[in-house]
Amino acid sequence: MEEPTRILAIRHGQTAWNADKRIQGQLDLPLNATGLLQARRVADALADEPIAAIYCSDLDRAVQTAAPLARHKQLPLRCDPSLRERGFGEFQGLTFDEITQRWPEQALRWRRRDPDYGPEGGERLSDFHDRCVAAAWRLAGAHPGQTIVLVAHGGVMDCLYRSAVGVGVSATRTWQLDNAAVNRLLWSPQGLSLVGWNDLSHLEDLPRGG
Repeated sequence: MEEPTRILAIRHGQTAWNADKRIQGQLDLPLNATGLLQARRVADALADEPIAAIYCSDLDRAVQTAAPLARHKQLPLRCDPSLRERGFGEFQGLTFDEITQRWPEQALRWRRRDPDYGPEGGERLSDFHDRCVAAAWRLAGAHPGQTIVLVAHGGVMDCLYRSAVGVGVSATRTWQLDNAAVNRLLWSPQGLSLVGWNDLSHLEDLPRGG
């Protein structure tokens, strides 16, 4: 039997829109000053990990988060669009309150986590979940017995958590998805399992992001 793949799954560092509670989706936003510092702290925290490969979303905020670790480990940074955040279509660029004011019925379906709902021009929740989990399986499956890093987005982290613990896509979220948190999972051909979640010990003295 193949040895499991160890996954270090990391949400990108803070952006200005995280701090403003504004939906980024697949819009390309850079890290702010706090996010850049968080990225360096992630690299320091994982300096002694035996990392075989580093994968990240191709959006700037994920690339900027992964880059210091890739430099430290002298590994190529492998960008994969399958690790992108959910496409939120016409919701992108707006705050939660603005979305509720403009489209109250759609906002309700979104907040209730209707798996068949997607904003105009965006992805359905069920399709997004399937995309993220399939990407994790594909990437982890290429590295049996090794440790890999996946740098992505809050929505991606949420999908991986749900898959690992067997929580459906419509269930209310009760777990944290902090910027630059380190999340640890195992993958085997039987699926994902959870080892540790939302480790912020490397960021204890920094401001908390949205």
